[in-house]
Amino acid sequence: MSAPAPQRPFDDAYFADPYAVYARLRSERAVHHVLLPDESRVWLVTREAEVRAGLADVRLSVNKQHASTGYKGFSLPATLDANLLNIDAADHLRLRRLVSKEFSPRRVEDLRARVEQTCQNLARRLAELLRTDGVADLVDVLATPLPLSIIGDLLGVPDRDRRPFANWVRMMQVPDSPKDIVDAIACIHAYLLDLIELRRNEPDGNLLSGLISVRDEGDQLSGDELVSLAFLILMAGLDNTQHVISSGILTLLQHRDQLAAIRTDASLLPGAVEEILRHTTPNHMAIRRFPTEDIEIDGALIPAGDTVLLCLAAAHRDPRRYPEPDRFDVLRDDKAHLALGYGIHYCLGAPLARMQINVALATMTHCFPRLSLAVPANELSWSRSFRSHSLKQLPITLEPAPRR
Repeated sequence: MSAPAPQRPFDDAYFADPYAVYARLRSERAVHHVLLPDESRVWLVTREAEVRAGLADVRLSVNKQHASTGYKGFSLPATLDANLLNIDAADHLRLRRLVSKEFSPRRVEDLRARVEQTCQNLARRLAELLRTDGVADLVDVLATPLPLSIIGDLLGVPDRDRRPFANWVRMMQVPDSPKDIVDAIACIHAYLLDLIELRRNEPDGNLLSGLISVRDEGDQLSGDELVSLAFLILMAGLDNTQHVISSGILTLLQHRDQLAAIRTDASLLPGAVEEILRHTTPNHMAIRRFPTEDIEIDGALIPAGDTVLLCLAAAHRDPRRYPEPDRFDVLRDDKAHLALGYGIHYCLGAPLARMQINVALATMTHCFPRLSLAVPANELSWSRSFRSHSLKQLPITLEPAPRR
């Protein structure tokens, strides 16, 4: 049987309200043959049960060697492609074991004081801007520099290199043209090679020095795997965390009753973080996957080598799993989600991401009780991508103090 004619769901209506498009697709079937904006064909999976199953299905490989045609994601240099998001099975588990101890809950708790101090410093800077200018961009002042600072510490990036390093990352994430992405990746790649050499000669006890030690002591961590791991730690540690912080603050500002409840009872905050990850996950799609054999999902036969996109954002709003799924509710009983992955590719840095998000939201709710949006929500600027839905800026201000 030939594949059905592909749909074109990623139109202007999608970018205006992706969740409405997901709802329509979900109501029709669990999997759709669709065209991406670049005209490449993929299979889009939208229902929670099928997305969850797909994330754990070993027949759905993340290794590009199994791809035939269609969307394959970012084009990275070979020396950056040998990371955990692009390898399966034994090699994935071996690399994961090498780095997992650095992201254990105990290790993350050791970092909490550093995260809290960094967040307090950024909050003071934010307060100063609000006092002097009346308006500040939360993305630029807090949501981005917090994870960048922590990941920079983990990788041992010297203070003198933090600003250019941050500029390359920003250029890659918010490019003015496709060439910006290529140039930024080239700069980051060259810098990581130099940084690895620096930390080999001057170990500092942080994560990168530890990985170098493992490689130099005869483990099977190759040079490409080392620089790829450093690149992945950088990107995974920044992208999701900064966008969840900014989207989380926006969501709480739009649900004042729940924000007030969190301010009254801080024990609600961890649950609020999980509900934010379910309700407003910025990464709408899991990393692309390629069937190693013909497979069937909800009656659709997907040939080996085709591209499969598992839509996390659609799964999180599936009424088959969540009652009133579009409702944001920090008291929701079932807040389990797939925002940090599932199965073998579950996010290695999940404990660190959760802790940073928790600290950032706790700091903001405690230090800024009169925080408010500086512009109407419908005027906010969002990234225009089928892969993610993230804020470019989040202008905030302070409400006038109540009269006595």
